[in-house]
Amino acid sequence: MKKILIIDDAPFILESTKALLQFEGYEVITAKDGQEGLDLLALEKPDLILCDIAMPNVDGYSVLKTIKSNPSLSRIPFIFLTAFTERQNIRTGMQLGADDFLVKPYSRDELISSINTQLQKSSLQSQAIAEKLQEVNYSVTQVLPHEFRTILNQIMGSAKFMKSNANRISPEEIIDLVDDIIESTKRLLTITENYLIYARIQSISANDEEIEQLLAFTTVEPAAILYDTAGFIASKYSRVSDLIVNADIYEISISMASESYHKIISELIDNAFKFSEAGTPVEVSADIIDEKFIIQIKDHGRGISQKQIEDIDALVQFERNIFEQQGVGLGLIIAKKLTELHRGVFNIESQEGKGTTITLSLPYKHVF
Repeated sequence: MKKILIIDDAPFILESTKALLQFEGYEVITAKDGQEGLDLLALEKPDLILCDIAMPNVDGYSVLKTIKSNPSLSRIPFIFLTAFTERQNIRTGMQLGADDFLVKPYSRDELISSINTQLQKSSLQSQAIAEKLQEVNYSVTQVLPHEFRTILNQIMGSAKFMKSNANRISPEEIIDLVDDIIESTKRLLTITENYLIYARIQSISANDEEIEQLLAFTTVEPAAILYDTAGFIASKYSRVSDLIVNADIYEISISMASESYHKIISELIDNAFKFSEAGTPVEVSADIIDEKFIIQIKDHGRGISQKQIEDIDALVQFERNIFEQQGVGLGLIIAKKLTELHRGVFNIESQEGKGTTITLSLPYKHVF
C-alpha cells in the first residue's frame, strides 16, 4: 500500500483529501503545517507528498527546499497544492523542484491522475536505478578481477625475473625492479581501498541514520587542507610550477570527516594532473559564494565530452583503448557521491581537448 503525506493548514482540505485517498486504497498521514510535516518525515518515509504553499511559519517552499537538500528524501514525488489566486507562485515551486501542482479546489479525477502519474514516474526511476546498480555490480565482477590479475602478474613477473637472475643483475636493476613492485602494490592497494569505500558509500546511501552520523563530523580550515594537498600532489607529479592555488579562506568548518574531505579533493586534484600535460596549469581555488564553501579544480588537459559527463558512473573509463588509465575509475564517482552524501553539489564542465573544471559546493560554518 502506497503511503501519502498531506501537509496543509486548512482542516477541510486536509480531512477531505485524506478521506478520498483512503477510499482509493492509499495509506495517508497528515500534518497541519510545514514544521509538523518535516517532523513526520523524520519518522516516516512516504511514497508521495502533497503540500500546500501558503502556510504560517514554515511554508511549502521551505518544506520542499529541506526535502531536496536531503539525499534520502529528495527523490520522493512532491505535488504542490495552491489556491487559484496563487497561480503566479507555481513557477517558483517548479523551479525549486516540485513535480506537479494542483489548483484548489481540485476534483477527484485531477488528484488521482496527478498522484498516479508521479508514482508511476517514481517507479520507473527506481527501476532505472536498480538496473544501473545491476550494471555496476556486473562491472565489478568483470573489471576488478581483470585489474587484480594485471597488477599481480606485473608483480610476479618482476619477482620471478629477480629470482632467476639473482647472480647476474646489478644493484641498480634490482632497485628499478623493486620500485616497479612497490608502484604496482600501491596501485593494487588504491583499487582495493576505493572499492571498499564505494561499497561503504552505497550502504550508507540507503540508511538515514548513517547519513546523519556522517554529518556529525567536522573538518576545520578546509581551504588550508586544500592548499597543502594540492602542493603535495603537484610535487608527486614534479609539476609544482604548473600549480596555481587561490584558497585564502579562514576560520570556517564543514560537516564532513577529514578523511572523506581529503579523499574527495585528492582524487580530483590527482585526476587534474594525471589527465593534463606537464607545462599546462592546474588551477585550484576556494571561495565563499552565496553562503556556500566553493572549491574549483580546473585543468587544461584532454577533457571529456558532454555525453561522457552524462554517462559518468562507477567503473566507467573513457577512451580506455586510446589513453592508459590505471585503476578501475572509481575515484571520480567516489568524490561525487561523498560530496552529495554531505549535502553538497558536484558539477563537471568539460570540453574535449580544452580541459575540465570541477566545482564543489558545500555547506559551511564559521569557527569562532
